[in-house]
Amino acid sequence: MVEKEKVIIVEGRTDKKQILKVLSAKEQIEIVCTNGTLGVERLEELIEGYGLDYKEVFVLVDEDDSGHKLRKQLSYELPHAEHIYVDKSFREVAATPETVLATALVSNHFDVKPIYLSNKGGLYDSN
Repeated sequence: MVEKEKVIIVEGRTDKKQILKVLSAKEQIEIVCTNGTLGVERLEELIEGYGLDYKEVFVLVDEDDSGHKLRKQLSYELPHAEHIYVDKSFREVAATPETVLATALVSNHFDVKPIYLSNKGGLYDSN
């Protein structure tokens, strides 16, 4: 079985930077920034330009009004996409502690840097 290419859709560059910080170097993934909600034409350009209908797509957006709107829009246009959520208390992907983000990514079968899976910083409690 051939693995599909993975794509994560995020809202902005700071979200992308936060995700790249925790992903392992061996994880070859495309991270697409929408820069907020999308018009129909821009969304179609993204779907076609990145071949999103033929890739394993993950949606990781902020837990705010614009993030919810974008998630709903992407759910409709890309029904095969899997959704990754950050805790509402962090609101933004970029503000989510690395350990929490790494755990969310690992649970969706991404390779992350092992340092972010430890509990040494006390930022994440698995209980």
